[in-house]
Amino acid sequence: MGKEDLAGYDDEELAEIRRKFSDAGKAVASVLKDAQKLVLPGEPLLDIAESLEKMIADLKAKPAFPANISINDVAAHFTPEADNKAVLGETDLVKIDIGAHIDGCIGDAAITIDLSGQHGKLCEASEAALEAAISSMKPGVKVGEIGAKIEKEIASRGFRPIENLTGHKIEPFLLHAGVEIPNIASSASYELAEGDIFAIEPFASAGSGRVADTSQVEIFSLQAAPKIRGKYARQLMDHIAQNYLSLPFAERWVSKVFNSKLTLSASLRELLNSGALHPYPVLRDTGRGAVAQKEHTVIIEHDSAKILTA
Repeated sequence: MGKEDLAGYDDEELAEIRRKFSDAGKAVASVLKDAQKLVLPGEPLLDIAESLEKMIADLKAKPAFPANISINDVAAHFTPEADNKAVLGETDLVKIDIGAHIDGCIGDAAITIDLSGQHGKLCEASEAALEAAISSMKPGVKVGEIGAKIEKEIASRGFRPIENLTGHKIEPFLLHAGVEIPNIASSASYELAEGDIFAIEPFASAGSGRVADTSQVEIFSLQAAPKIRGKYARQLMDHIAQNYLSLPFAERWVSKVFNSKLTLSASLRELLNSGALHPYPVLRDTGRGAVAQKEHTVIIEHDSAKILTA
């Protein structure tokens, strides 16, 4: 939250908001450390996701979005369905991307776990890009310049940054607050300001360096409240508004609202068709190459960026 975002807050309120962002970041860091023990060959994806989300809740925070478990050439937005029976394989490259929030103040971070032991250079590329990006961040730096740092680190190791995925500014209850940090050099001219909070997430690809939507969608967010005709769809929209506000949620999270999977599917479809919901399709590298990700949430201070999720 830069100066333009702080109107209406006094110093005490602002300090409390930043404390909550810091506490949410600490919760994410703690859970990601323990995630290493969960991500093992043979472990069910659903158990991993639900365990991560419960660990966040146990730290007196709430999941800011469903736990993402994106494997191999899938870059982002996969969370297991309520009836998912899949387990991790011996050679999977697993990206764990989680978020926690306290009263809407969000920490967002990701790690990549290489079960095969064969993708060390790819993982190193995303990690080095993240380090270079954060070390360059301070007031006045343009986001396009940060993208150039990310691209240089990944390309120098023989891989491609995913050009159509970006980091993002965060504000209370807004996971994507309108400003992006590209993973490639660009002319984007937004200048970082003291107090801004950003999630920085370089993706390194051994494939095309571009992702495309798949047909699978398990994650949604409420983006409007139009008049809805269907009784069950109205009930679902009210449930989403009361429990998640504008933050992303999983279909499996709301599966308990209805006894019938058919009723839930029809209600979700009605909300999507009305424009009430924004879908987050599972994203896959178009060249089907393996993808590694590393992410932190940072706050811009007077001469540097402080990591909130470490």
